[in-house]
Amino acid sequence: MKVINVNKLISAGCRVKIWIADWFAQLNNKMGGDLKKIKVVGQYLIEIWKAMGMDLDGKVEFLWSFDEINSQALEYWPLLMDIARRNKLARIKSCYQIMGHSEQDQLSAAQNLYPCMQCADIFFLKADICQLGTDQSEVNMLAREYCDDIKRKNKPIILSHHMLPGLQEGQVKMSKSDPSSSIFMEDEETDVNSKIKKAYCPPKIVEGIIHVWNTSSTSYSHGLMRSRWNAVQKMVVTS
Repeated sequence: MKVINVNKLISAGCRVKIWIADWFAQLNNKMGGDLKKIKVVGQYLIEIWKAMGMDLDGKVEFLWSFDEINSQALEYWPLLMDIARRNKLARIKSCYQIMGHSEQDQLSAAQNLYPCMQCADIFFLKADICQLGTDQSEVNMLAREYCDDIKRKNKPIILSHHMLPGLQEGQVKMSKSDPSSSIFMEDEETDVNSKIKKAYCPPKIVEGIIHVWNTSSTSYSHGLMRSRWNAVQKMVVTS
């Protein structure tokens, strides 16, 4: 989805900044909070996008949150603090979905900081258009509310894409924690075929069904991704 949408934005004349949110992944305890492992995952994601055909001809810039925030701390942290002090905890909890949690979950203080940071990112990156999945809509609206609060007329444009539904019944999106619900770029061809054959697909029902197609270009991209994945595995071993 990201590759498709980024390429559409580029074809429309946009320049794209992709935020590799390594520090955010640490806040949300991904990879056990190990920043070194998280950075390898970030490199892996970049290789996925390259393999899937993202147009990188000088109009896409990859920025790592840890490096950018630390290098421009005097700009970033006052902005984040202003957003945090203008919002009640209940409003921040309403954004828990962006981290894959519900408002009822008991999260750490660091995780409560996460929505304020993601909101600050939009202004820190000077983004005119914010392109994320629909699961990030609450924090995107938080950014627009912040504009009202500070009397800023130019609000970020929110361009949301739908989530890929899971392969099993009732799954609104694919989940990496449930291998049966997702197709991973490093899956072998036999695994992909098996998952598709087992996917929820009752006869004569279209709504809620994930549509799968096969073309030579997607097969090529998957094969290319296999070679890139092998290279990333070597990076993990040697890092």
